[in-house]
Amino acid sequence: MGLNLTAVFRRVPEGYIGFVEELPGANTQGATIEEARVNLREAASMIIAANRELAIEAAGGGEIIREPLKLGA
Repeated sequence: MGLNLTAVFRRVPEGYIGFVEELPGANTQGATIEEARVNLREAASMIIAANRELAIEAAGGGEIIREPLKLGA
């Protein structure tokens, strides 16, 4: 089972804005809702990748154990 997040979209005069409720910083916009969806997937992926890099840097070279964490049932 994958991680399920909540995308929220709102219509604005320029098109749509969107953000992920559970992932601060993952937000975007698009001229159409489909464009906003595509952009939001990319933004969320970039935020997760950046957070991984920051976590590795914060570990400071000590022993690091990385393992999957499953959420939900």
